[in-house]
Amino acid sequence: MTTTLYFDNPEWKDVTPMPQDDGPNPLVPIAYSKEYIIDMNPAHYSVWNYRQKVLFALNSDLEQELNYIDEIIGDQAKNYQVWHHRQVIVDRLNKGDREIPFINAVLEEDPKNYHGWSYRQWVVKRFNFWDAELTFTNDLILFDVRNNSAWNYRYYILFNNPNPPTDELLESEIKLHEKINKPLQSIEPFLQQLTESNVDSPYLLSTYVDIYEQNAKSQNTPINPTAIEMCTELAEKKDTIREKYWNYKKQKLEKLNLK
Repeated sequence: MTTTLYFDNPEWKDVTPMPQDDGPNPLVPIAYSKEYIIDMNPAHYSVWNYRQKVLFALNSDLEQELNYIDEIIGDQAKNYQVWHHRQVIVDRLNKGDREIPFINAVLEEDPKNYHGWSYRQWVVKRFNFWDAELTFTNDLILFDVRNNSAWNYRYYILFNNPNPPTDELLESEIKLHEKINKPLQSIEPFLQQLTESNVDSPYLLSTYVDIYEQNAKSQNTPINPTAIEMCTELAEKKDTIREKYWNYKKQKLEKLNLK
C-alpha cells in the first residue's frame, strides 16, 4: 500500500501552499529549531515511528538508514527507541548480515548492555543465527565469570534453539561450569602476595574467612582459629559498619567446632 502526498493528490490541486508568517511580533511564537527533533530528543518514540513511515513511503535506501544508526549508537546505546527503530528497519530489509558485528561493537564497550542483548536474541531468532552463539558467550564468560548477561543469553541459546540441546551438549555445559568454578583455595597464592605486600583491606580478611570456612566444611574438620580471630578484627576494627554481621559469622563458625 502506497501513500499519496497531498502535493500529488489531484483533489488538492487547486490549493496553493502558503508560507507561514506569524508577523514580526507574534503573541505566541513557535520556536522552530534548526536542529533535528531526533537530535534534540532521541527517545521521542512518535518521531521514530514517523521517520519509519516516511522512509517506507519514499522507498528510501534502508542500508543508509542503518549507516545513520551506526553513527549515533555510540551516544544512544541505552536508548530503547533507537534499538527498536533498527529492529524495524532490519526486519523490513529482511537480512541481518550487518547485525552481529554491530551488536558485538556495542557489547565490547558495555558487555552488560540490556538493549544489545535483547536485540541480539531477536536477531538470532529472526535470521536463524544460532550456531556460533555458544562460542561467543564462551569468550565473555571466561573473561568475566560474573557477566550475568552472558549467562542469561547462553541459557536462551541453549533452550530456545529450534534444535533442543543434546545430552553431549548438556554434559559440555557441566564441564564448562567445573572449569570456571574454581575453589577459593586456588587464589591463596595471590592472597599471600597481598599479605606480604602489607595490603590492609577488610576484603582480604573476609576472603580468608571464607577459605577457612570452606576448608572446614569440605574436610569435616574444626574451623581454623585464625578465622575466628579475623572475624573479631573485622567486627571491631576493619569493618565496623558490619559489626553485627561479623559477630554472627563468628558464632556460626564456632559451631563448626561442636560437630
